[in-house]
Amino acid sequence: MKKDALFVFSEDQLGYSFSDTHPFNQKRIVMTLDLLRKINAINDEDIVAPRIASDNELLLAHDEKFIDIVKRAGRGEVGAEVSDLYGIGTEDTPIFQGMHEASATLVGGTLTAVDQVMEGHSRYAVNLGGGLHHGFQGKASGFCVYNDSSVAIKYLQQKYNARVLYVDTDAHHGDGVQWTFYDDPSVCTLSIHETGRYLFPGTGNVTERGNGAGYGTSFNFPIDAFTEDESFLDIYRTSLREVAEFFKPDVLLTQNGADAHFFDPLTHLYGTMEIYKQIPRLAREIAEEFCDGRWIAVGGGGYDIWRVVPRAWSQIWLSMKQLPSPSGALPADWLDEWQPQSPVPLIGTWDDPNPLYEPIPRKGEITEKNAQMANRALHIIRNEK
Repeated sequence: MKKDALFVFSEDQLGYSFSDTHPFNQKRIVMTLDLLRKINAINDEDIVAPRIASDNELLLAHDEKFIDIVKRAGRGEVGAEVSDLYGIGTEDTPIFQGMHEASATLVGGTLTAVDQVMEGHSRYAVNLGGGLHHGFQGKASGFCVYNDSSVAIKYLQQKYNARVLYVDTDAHHGDGVQWTFYDDPSVCTLSIHETGRYLFPGTGNVTERGNGAGYGTSFNFPIDAFTEDESFLDIYRTSLREVAEFFKPDVLLTQNGADAHFFDPLTHLYGTMEIYKQIPRLAREIAEEFCDGRWIAVGGGGYDIWRVVPRAWSQIWLSMKQLPSPSGALPADWLDEWQPQSPVPLIGTWDDPNPLYEPIPRKGEITEKNAQMANRALHIIRNEK
């Protein structure tokens, strides 16, 4: 019997760990799953373990030399003079023991989700361990070693002959995925992110539209710092629907970074939990309308793992299960479990405190600037109608 949704997870995913003080912390997956368990939204039958991606699968989007360097670095066999050339051993992406195996497990988790959906075992699937969208063909970048989404899209093309719409709502531009498919007309990338004027990786300008046969299949929406919910969601709703109608995908792959929230320590956006309720709801709607329900979701950024990510990522699963967004207090036993470990007081409710922050004096100006930018980004397809 076909399931409505599957959750890809095993503790092997926790091996992707740079250090105890690094902002990228996979404990957020455990906290999310625990929160879903404590509201009785998930059970063991909903969970499937990830496999490890093979070298041949990694080669779909990465160079053989790079894979070899990652393997050797994880065994302590690579010096700084070599590792720096491949983006590892840096402050952002330090070397750690077993780096290849841990990274390949995250990729394998996304491939597991792909097969579950494309082979008809489940309508939707989520791998919160994935979403490492900064990885390049021959170089790690921005906390990301292997790029699971790029591998998964190549896999979807080769095994299932699918047209893929990749939607990235991480606050950082999905550069690694965009450049991998920049000249490929059968893959469409859509990224809503904080402008690169202030934030890594500095790319994702509205003028980045694709190249050659792929021109017109890359869509970027670089929103201003201090953007709030209404402007973010207006761009998201408009762009996703118009791009889906234009591209007509066979499958939807969404990257669900949770770092556009006001509390996130690495970004400058002013989102609240409301955007994380709405993002997966529309994704499911678009998947049903254009992709016969085929929707694969991965994780991504999100660096306030205590107050933001578990609440935000829970909404993906709740949307897949078509369960209502909870309101009121979080489960007391969840708060009791995690508060002693948290360096900050946890938010005790599903919704954020209101008000969450002082009013933004430039709200009108930021909203108008974002709207003009979005019109420029969508101009290329609106002109074809």
